[in-house]
Amino acid sequence: MRFTSEQRLDGGVLEREFTLGEIPGILWTPESASAAAPVPLILLGHPPLGLRKMYPRLAGRARRAAADGLAAATIELPGSGDRPRWAAAEQARADLRRAMEAGKPVGDEIIDALILPLVEKSVPEWQAALNALLLLPEIGGPVGYSGGVISIGIRLAVVEPRIVAAGFFAGSLVPRAMVEEARRITIPLHVLLQWDDEGNDRQAALDLFDAFGTKEKTLHANMGGHTGVPQFAGEDAAGFFARHLR
Repeated sequence: MRFTSEQRLDGGVLEREFTLGEIPGILWTPESASAAAPVPLILLGHPPLGLRKMYPRLAGRARRAAADGLAAATIELPGSGDRPRWAAAEQARADLRRAMEAGKPVGDEIIDALILPLVEKSVPEWQAALNALLLLPEIGGPVGYSGGVISIGIRLAVVEPRIVAAGFFAGSLVPRAMVEEARRITIPLHVLLQWDDEGNDRQAALDLFDAFGTKEKTLHANMGGHTGVPQFAGEDAAGFFARHLR
């Protein structure tokens, strides 16, 4: 891990950009973080739209985590942002757009081609980033995962024992194989669902929630579309992580 820039945000939050090999990322730490008082960490998941586009939302979530004494970090997903183009992923996204624009059902073949390779490529990168982040003296764990792509979060929750709690943004483009993996999750979950999400099959999201194997899972459903998440929903999610990571 090599830090490439840093700046202080409101409230004394330290924001540092880094690279891990070819992978860009960002780490936010609260002013209280030090080698003498290391803090827990939240990995911030996001859709494959690029860190530059997602930065305002990610920074907002990181500031909220810092207010609770938690560090937050994220990395660029394969084929996104300034990373090399990924032809197979671009083809899968194009197939998805065509199906949705034509009003056709999105079949398992398209979903698998879009999501499964992304999970296989990105989860080891998240784990490599976690390895590097936990070597920093001001980061001490435990670790949570927050956000999407929900299939990436599912895989991390199953294979990564250092993650002790996860908050997911509900989505319906979940391969059947990932639904089966969801049954193996045992850590506490907090799932946010927008009831009228125009890009989400509500019933599929509810079925996935039902499949999660953990005994401690909470579904927060709010009226409104994809971008209409109420502020109090974010506060509830922050409280979930403060409860499990502090």
